[in-house]
Amino acid sequence: MRIGELAERAGTTTRTLRYYESRGLLPARRAHNGYRSYDESDLKLLRQIRTLQDFGFDLEETRPFVECLRAGHPDGDSCPASLAVYRRKLDELDALIGELRAVRAQIGVRLAALDETEEPLCDMGGQTR
Repeated sequence: MRIGELAERAGTTTRTLRYYESRGLLPARRAHNGYRSYDESDLKLLRQIRTLQDFGFDLEETRPFVECLRAGHPDGDSCPASLAVYRRKLDELDALIGELRAVRAQIGVRLAALDETEEPLCDMGGQTR
């Protein structure tokens, strides 16, 4: 299939596909007429990349998954390098969740302290708090 069809089937743009090609994530095969040529395995690569990016992975983090698929594995996450990326991403997410919980707790304490105040804190056009 040509680049336009692949882009349409993958739900992306031809510009994005050319970018992935320049980054070495998508093969740069050419047909005898000079047009880029793709097949179903390329569509599978793109779907893997898009899914991971939807999950918050940056483009470089998708590389081990793409390489796993290119090596002939049925799933991009069945290789040790892919699993290592998953583990790093989980650690990163756990750290972010911890930070968000700390901020939430601080806001909750501040709000509780403000709720205990009986006097209005300010007058904003006849409205308080």
